[in-house]
Amino acid sequence: MNYRAKIEVSLKPGHTDPEGNTTQHLLRELGYTVDSVNVSKVYAIQLEAPSAKEAKTKAEEMAKRLLANPTKDNYTIDVEEQK
Repeated sequence: MNYRAKIEVSLKPGHTDPEGNTTQHLLRELGYTVDSVNVSKVYAIQLEAPSAKEAKTKAEEMAKRLLANPTKDNYTIDVEEQK
């Protein structure tokens, strides 16, 4: 079966987010009232697996092995079947 895994990687609390800080500053310069901006990356991955559980397991492996740095990143995974 075909699945779509969405893996969102974001910084753990306490880590500096220079891109978010710059974006916040620029939005304020444009006149927006912005308290904070946090930047994250979203990976949309099409994959084949025998079940949704196996697809999530594979996505978890991808996040741990390549997409997220466990020292500084948190990640979430959503898997849905593609029709």
